[in-house]
Amino acid sequence: MRWRQGHTFNFLLMRTFGLLGRSLAHSFSQTYFSQKFDRLGLADCRYELFELAEASELPQLLARHPDLAGLNVTIPYKEKIWPYLTRVAPSAALVGAVNVIEFLADGSLVGHNTDYLGFRESLRKFYPASVPNRRALVLGTGGAAKAVAVALRELNIPHWLVSRDALGAGLTYAELTPELLAAHSLIINTTPLGTYPAVEECPPLPYAALTPAHYLFDLIYNPRETLFLQRGHAAGAHTQNGFEMLELQAEAAWAIWNAR
Repeated sequence: MRWRQGHTFNFLLMRTFGLLGRSLAHSFSQTYFSQKFDRLGLADCRYELFELAEASELPQLLARHPDLAGLNVTIPYKEKIWPYLTRVAPSAALVGAVNVIEFLADGSLVGHNTDYLGFRESLRKFYPASVPNRRALVLGTGGAAKAVAVALRELNIPHWLVSRDALGAGLTYAELTPELLAAHSLIINTTPLGTYPAVEECPPLPYAALTPAHYLFDLIYNPRETLFLQRGHAAGAHTQNGFEMLELQAEAAWAIWNAR
């Protein structure tokens, strides 16, 4: 704990951390870090949710909260926040998206990416190296998909990005035939489809083509089992949600915030 002392009083200097996003009702980050601070006895730390209508509101947020010591960033600002940063770390430059902001003593803001580290380590345990057809379909093309793609490259897993609209080097959902699913044992949802409260939504796949040989990884962790995972489970596929990834990336963020 850090205390400022006067002649007749002491008071605790708070360090505020938080999450930036547009809609944060689904997030578990505040609960995760609040429990962490309580477990470690860090009475001088708190974690808040900061919903911004636009990324351009970041300077005003910083002015209102001079005690900010670190921020997480979620959709849709992982790419839009770049112009408001002093620089980006190699991890963010590699991915092309920021999910952690480090505050330096000189006022500089440094963007990092811990999403790809969290995903990579979670996937290592979920998706064995012995699996045949170690090829992946990545549903979505946003900042989270970029982090997943970097992790897949590091693990030498070939992959396609899948979107609603035609991409130069990607696929559309309309092109996902049963034959294509059979050739890709790993399917990763990086879209928000299925996130609470819209739990009845899921990516448009030919789910009847799923088998026990498939591995479905959903970055969503609220609800614990999305409709995407439910339909995979019904087909006998292996399933994993994004909660472990959340924990791993959060711990990496905490290490960054406390490195100096």
